[in-house]
Amino acid sequence: MYNYNLHAHTLLSDGHLLPSEVVMRYLSKGYEVIALTDHADYSNIKPICSAVVEFCRRWPKDSKIKILPGIELTHLPPEQFKPLAAFARKQGIKIIIAHGETPIEPVVKDTNKLALLADIDILAHPGLITDEDTSLAKDRGIFLEITSRRGHSDTNSHVINQTRKFGAKLILNQDAHSPEDIISPERLIEIGINSGLTKDELEIIYSDVTEFLKRKGAL
Repeated sequence: MYNYNLHAHTLLSDGHLLPSEVVMRYLSKGYEVIALTDHADYSNIKPICSAVVEFCRRWPKDSKIKILPGIELTHLPPEQFKPLAAFARKQGIKIIIAHGETPIEPVVKDTNKLALLADIDILAHPGLITDEDTSLAKDRGIFLEITSRRGHSDTNSHVINQTRKFGAKLILNQDAHSPEDIISPERLIEIGINSGLTKDELEIIYSDVTEFLKRKGAL
């Protein structure tokens, strides 16, 4: 069972719930590992890093769910991805997401490319990602996201086809902001299948993400 979600928001940015309630809702759905990844830029990255690292540090070590401190670098001038990703790492952030070139928001051109050149782990909802950028994601070992988030998910099929061409890694995520966004692992897998993933591809995704989480100390 694919019971991971490494893209969730809390009221530390534009989510609706406290971190503790987000975690408990994922726990109730049967998730094993999640990351809290609130939106950040230069205006708020310091308090968010401090808050989420402290929250994760104090989460009970014997809990059935593991929490990783994360952040989503969002709507940045593309040249800011490198310095902010480096800053987040120094603060103890384990999962760094870049807000990719989704077609439903006004994301600056070349965001995908310059984000992939920074120290990130996941390029979220990368939209109509180019051949060049997909190849770059493959070379740098960065996950491209297949998302359940409405609107952002419109290009899931394109992202899947691009990874088939170039061998880049995929990850299934929810990009949850509200209680309604926190869906079951079964529903997340169903969205992946409806986007075009095969059973074999889902097994590869599970294996790749599991190995990644082991390196992060979550498994």
